[in-house]
Amino acid sequence: MEHVQNHFMQGIKDGVPIGLGYISVSFTFGMMAVSQGMPLEVAVLISLTNLTSAGQFSGLALIMAQGSYIELALSQFIINLRYALMSLSLSQKVDRKMTTAQRAIVSYGVTDEIFALASSTYERVGKKYMYGLIAFPMACWTLGTFIGGAASTLLPESIRSALSIAIYGMFLAIIIPPAEKFRSVRIVLILSIIMSCIFSLLQDILPISSGFVIIICTVVASGFGAYFFPVEEVSS
Repeated sequence: MEHVQNHFMQGIKDGVPIGLGYISVSFTFGMMAVSQGMPLEVAVLISLTNLTSAGQFSGLALIMAQGSYIELALSQFIINLRYALMSLSLSQKVDRKMTTAQRAIVSYGVTDEIFALASSTYERVGKKYMYGLIAFPMACWTLGTFIGGAASTLLPESIRSALSIAIYGMFLAIIIPPAEKFRSVRIVLILSIIMSCIFSLLQDILPISSGFVIIICTVVASGFGAYFFPVEEVSS
């Protein structure tokens, strides 16, 4: 008999560390969005309905650059495709009694951290547990965006300009540790940087928008890494 973890408060408890970690990142998003001219309520609504850090930051760049809907849709599809795979995998771990509608609600809150915790901690998880696990991180993500956006409206312009580089520091903190550890990551990272520089140098000759540059670099670099550095499957 499989044990199903289906307690709402246990989900809340397990989600506390995830939510606290989300506040700092969403704070940066809110600050950047508002400082670039986006209304605070719009930034908060984006965080409330998306829950995707990389997707939101790339989407913000495209919105501010007045990119097309096609660029926005394609970039979000590529960046967030992993969530579809995570949801497919998680569907094998949730309570078999969960309805399609309940699974759809859970899929709204599937992030890297929530997926990792839900899929590895318990034998099976029920809808109440998943609702609790999603609730606190979602609230923190939205709250952090609000606080960051509100703070950016109160701070002087000089400080806002200085804080706007925080996102670049965050990205460096994400990519440098794995690049130092794995040769494959270094090569893929260098390839994407070279491609981005080439497009920047040839922007007068090849008038490709920033949105499609992101899409091309992402697809080519990730495809290169997948082909030349495949992850070996461990046989059980």
